[in-house]
Amino acid sequence: MVQHTLEYLSQEQVHLFYRNGYTRIPAFLSRDEVNSLLLRSRELLDQFNPEDHPLTKFTTSDDNHVGDDYFLNSGDKIRYFLEEGAVDKDGHLTKEKTKAINKIGHGLHLLDPVFSKVTLENKGLKSVAKDLRFHRDPVALQSMLIFKQPEIGGAVPEHNDSTFLYTSPPTALGFWIALERCTEVNGALTFLPGSHLVTPITKRFVRLPGGGTGFESIASPLPPKSNTSRATKHATQSSAAEGKYILETCEPGDLIIIHGSVLHKSERNISSQTRYAYTFHMIDSPPHAEYDEKNWLQPTMGPFPKVLDVPNEETISTCEF
Repeated sequence: MVQHTLEYLSQEQVHLFYRNGYTRIPAFLSRDEVNSLLLRSRELLDQFNPEDHPLTKFTTSDDNHVGDDYFLNSGDKIRYFLEEGAVDKDGHLTKEKTKAINKIGHGLHLLDPVFSKVTLENKGLKSVAKDLRFHRDPVALQSMLIFKQPEIGGAVPEHNDSTFLYTSPPTALGFWIALERCTEVNGALTFLPGSHLVTPITKRFVRLPGGGTGFESIASPLPPKSNTSRATKHATQSSAAEGKYILETCEPGDLIIIHGSVLHKSERNISSQTRYAYTFHMIDSPPHAEYDEKNWLQPTMGPFPKVLDVPNEETISTCEF
């Protein structure tokens, strides 16, 4: 067995990730790095022009997820998606433009030097990917700025990321960085610890043959990826079954690593404060995982960019930690 020396994470942080399905890394980014991302975020918000925008809203509803061309072709672009409460029935903004945006995505890591630096060039991030050994050869496939606007920032219901970023086997992994304080009243993330061990992937979000997007049932639900011991798994199954969600408050610069199968959500922002965050996702690359043409997000600038300079020799599923 290959001996593995941790570069960034502690043994306890790795253990917490595999036991709970997520782990928070305090102060992952410095104050200066956070300020750089905040400044660029505000510049992008100021550049938004409602006059030439299709007013595409973002919603997580099963029956009404965005699926127009503006959304479907956003993988290699920087595009703006509005809060549901920011547009009236006549298609006019009800808020000033910088307070109407739900998120900007999905190619920030490809096209914007500030966000590309933290996603594809950050040495700490590369070390985290090595320490987790979740992937053999990870690639970054989407990135987003999420704003959770004051008073109208919508709730995001319970979900797991592998449903929306589907691979066979499931390999989605989220990196969520707080750019502002995330609290109980402005929509901090909450997680169901251990749910990644007991929650199979039963559906996937796809491009529909007739256009748009929808959910497709998986005939043989895929088990979540894990190597947790039977004793730990049994204890975590009991915890997950009780439905005890844990609120994770964050300070600017904190990173939360999110297993693709763990259930998580966030409540509506009922405060007068924004809750800016930057998030991106990785998956494993072929031959370690299959990503097919049914997925809503498709690469159009060549293969998804690799994260590691040298692939991991093995994953945690074939190692002990």
